[in-house]
Amino acid sequence: MINDVLAEAKKAMDKSVEALHTDLAALRTGRASTGLVNKLLVEYYGTPTMLQELAMISVPEPQLIAIRPYDPGALKHIERAIMQSDLGMTPNNDGKIIRLQVPSLTEERRRNLVKTAAKRVEEARVSIRNTRRDKLEDLREFEKEKMISEDDFYAGRDQLQKLTDDYIKKVDEMGAAKEKEILEV
Repeated sequence: MINDVLAEAKKAMDKSVEALHTDLAALRTGRASTGLVNKLLVEYYGTPTMLQELAMISVPEPQLIAIRPYDPGALKHIERAIMQSDLGMTPNNDGKIIRLQVPSLTEERRRNLVKTAAKRVEEARVSIRNTRRDKLEDLREFEKEKMISEDDFYAGRDQLQKLTDDYIKKVDEMGAAKEKEILEV
């Protein structure tokens, strides 16, 4: 019973870490990355579609993202979506490929990105702690209903805390790595 609760907690915490990984990948650094544009929504034939489903995205140079649509008719839709996004980049279109030049970041912009990354890391920590709180409530319910003993409750609580600490550490490491990447000139 305790193992089930711990397995559910691990699954929920994994989702929090994965969401953080996706969020941090979308944060712009000084280098080009497909993560910047993968999740960009493009209005394609009246349907919002993710860019990664409409085009092949590559990084041929450290400061350049190349977007080659599968359907040449989608070129103008993709270009419009990039212009309307908060990427702050102007697409160059040669009729077949859209090229995005990734400009170097200013010191002020780097500091703002570090703050944004820290905010996302804190959101992941809160999510992990909320999972811990919910699963601890489940354990209390099991003890109250005499489904587990008091000793089992305390052992389960300690295991849950250790799991939480491990995930918080993982999230902090991801945040520190992203901060280092952003501040790298």
